[in-house]
Amino acid sequence: MINASGLIYNHCIALHKRYYRMWGKHLNCAKLQSHIAKLRKRKEFWQTVGSQAVQDICQRIEKAYQLFFKHNKRGVRPPGFKKVKKYKSFTLKQAGYKFLGGNRVKVGNKVYQFWKSREIEGTVKTLTIKRMQ
Repeated sequence: MINASGLIYNHCIALHKRYYRMWGKHLNCAKLQSHIAKLRKRKEFWQTVGSQAVQDICQRIEKAYQLFFKHNKRGVRPPGFKKVKKYKSFTLKQAGYKFLGGNRVKVGNKVYQFWKSREIEGTVKTLTIKRMQ
């Protein structure tokens, strides 16, 4: 799933660069999200990542571009491509995971264990999946 997230990230960056080259404008985040949603129907490997996780990837790219526009004179660079192997994590917002009890969580069709250093209080709203090095 992390590899698929890395591919989606790189594709979004390529779309941003191509859109700016063609039209001379910044690509709207909502337009990008709807385009990626259409592409996910055809690309089976991309469907392993949940729709809200894909939206989060688009929003993170948008946030990086806004930081670039705001602090352009200070040397802030626009977001660039990442090697899929080095893509570290992705975030699931509300759907796509379920806590099973103890220290187990179900993401997609697989059950994973996590290190529970303390009890979880309240409700969990986001879950970040990180690649182990």
